[in-house]
Amino acid sequence: MRDKTQTNSAAPGDRLIRAGAIVFFIGALATLVTVAPLFLDATPFPTYMFGLSMLMGVGFLIAGAGVLQSVAAGRRQARGER
Repeated sequence: MRDKTQTNSAAPGDRLIRAGAIVFFIGALATLVTVAPLFLDATPFPTYMFGLSMLMGVGFLIAGAGVLQSVAAGRRQARGER
């Protein structure tokens, strides 16, 4: 039996995973920028930069929600094919 999904079709949860990865990398970049002055003996950045560093965790949670959504869709599909 041939699978009916297109190779370029987006599975459930793919958008969340991509969005989570983007938010995670923005948070990682903010973390690097925030920590750099500590090693370079420069003036530390304002407090809101530490808040931007929290985007790493937020992105991780968003991507995790996308993975769970994808797993749930796969389970539903597997149950429907039996």
